[in-house]
Amino acid sequence: MVNFIGYIGFNNRSEIHAGVRDRALDISYVQQALQVQEEGGFDRVLIPFGSNSPESQLVAAYGAALTSQLGFLVAHRPGFTQPTLAARQLATLDQLSQGRVAVHIITGGADSEMARDGDVGTTKADRYIRSDEYLDILKREWSSATPFDHDGRFYHIRQAQSSIHPQNLPVFFGGTSAEALDVAGKHADVYATWGETLEATREIVSRMRSSAARHGRKIGFSLSLRPVIADTEEAAWQRAEEIENLVRAAREQAGLPVTGHQPPNDGSRRLLETATSRRQDERLWTGVASLTGAAGNSTGLVGTPEQVADALVEYYKLGIDNFLIRGFEPLEDARIYGRDLIPLVREKVAALRRNLSAPQDNKTRGGGTDLLPLLSLG
Repeated sequence: MVNFIGYIGFNNRSEIHAGVRDRALDISYVQQALQVQEEGGFDRVLIPFGSNSPESQLVAAYGAALTSQLGFLVAHRPGFTQPTLAARQLATLDQLSQGRVAVHIITGGADSEMARDGDVGTTKADRYIRSDEYLDILKREWSSATPFDHDGRFYHIRQAQSSIHPQNLPVFFGGTSAEALDVAGKHADVYATWGETLEATREIVSRMRSSAARHGRKIGFSLSLRPVIADTEEAAWQRAEEIENLVRAAREQAGLPVTGHQPPNDGSRRLLETATSRRQDERLWTGVASLTGAAGNSTGLVGTPEQVADALVEYYKLGIDNFLIRGFEPLEDARIYGRDLIPLVREKVAALRRNLSAPQDNKTRGGGTDLLPLLSLG
């Protein structure tokens, strides 16, 4: 099984329009984006979190009321809400949406971003310790049938107990530092990472599986990408170049740097290493990551729908069972993905799984990599 996660970025704009992500809330866009992505076969949509953003849980609640099948991945930052309250808020959202919610825990790597919400003086290491403790309490509140106490470094709780528990509320978690991988291994149902080379993705999947195994757990994986597709490969790469030029012009007009970036978080620094070459693995495109300092989901796959689908299947073979995809023209690109890309990837994954489950003779089975473990992914 392969899942597709879309994006509700609050308005129909991206880095090509303003140089950075604009967080203004456009209700008409949100309504259209919900409809386009539900009709396009997306499984979920990410609702992002930021210190200047509309509140993600409220937008998800609004979206759940307007849809019947679309799921929601709610970005949530520990440290600004008491974990017992957050547990009840998320469980309530899960119940009201009839099990269509997942939560993406965003620990926060930039001190300046955290300070805007009053989190001053904590280090990145502190924040991962806090996320670990926060998730311990969150999960206990979701599952405990009796009142419980908690005494930790960040939280002291007496006789906590919730009358509402979630039906189905997966936890997503990202980050590539040693602290992030350890917390993800302990708590995450799905580990989320950005689009890197196949080699780098294989390496992070292996490290993350080892971390989960230390806690006696198995884990799923999500990869974030910005696909650029067109009828021909030449046209797709031409569009990618146009996007780079638009991003560069928008950032220069806004007085933002396009070189010399020094991002504060490990994930962006790692992605910038990938961006030392504009094109890798035949389809992986890093032009926007280089211009923006790898600020968030900023790498893409470029080609025809068939070529990009084949590239996604290669990541699937590594264990990626969730793809978070969004474009630079949010509504129009979501329509294109739903029409031309998502059905094709699903067909190719289904064919791959059929081939892997078909009987094979000993000679064939001994001649290459054994991909049968993929059948347990989903």
